[in-house]
Amino acid sequence: MAFSADELRVLRRALAIALHPAPLQDEDVQDCLRLAEAVDEAVREAGRLRAFLLADLARYREALPGSLPGYLELLQDALAAGYDPGADDLAALRALRGNPAAAALLTRCQILAERSVRARLARVAQATGSAAALAGPAPVPYGSVPRARLLALPGGRAAEEPRPKPPPSPTPGERPVPKPSEVFPPRRRPVPPPPSEGRAAG
Repeated sequence: MAFSADELRVLRRALAIALHPAPLQDEDVQDCLRLAEAVDEAVREAGRLRAFLLADLARYREALPGSLPGYLELLQDALAAGYDPGADDLAALRALRGNPAAAALLTRCQILAERSVRARLARVAQATGSAAALAGPAPVPYGSVPRARLLALPGGRAAEEPRPKPPPSPTPGERPVPKPSEVFPPRRRPVPPPPSEGRAAG
């Protein structure tokens, strides 16, 4: 975009006012508005020219290989205007790599396409990271974390209930206390005497 001498004067005046605010005269305001309109119109015109250029590039690409000289020239103009070569352009140049100009342009387009893909991936990764940071940590699904073991707290119900004491184990070297059945054995009933032989004979 090229500015005329009057437009450059207005632009310098606008920049000076932006750096050092001061009251503006009506003439200065009108000049700034006209310059803004001229810049907007230039941007719209550049967009229209870019659209025409890309449309011509597509037509020449479809007419390959007969339109090779015109296609290579249009592609170079599009790249100079900031065009990112697409898959169709790379495929067409690969098919024409026998031409030295097409081979050189293919190398340039491959570098530009790789840079464009990396820039898009970086933007997607940055947007994904920002969205994840705003959303917070992901919820943990139920059952994926092991449950902690429950422990009894001191002073609870377990402390109120007395626990049965284990029987004391005998001290080594001491005799155990005898049981009553061992001290006083049960008395045996007397066995009746067998009948004598005399009585059996009579």
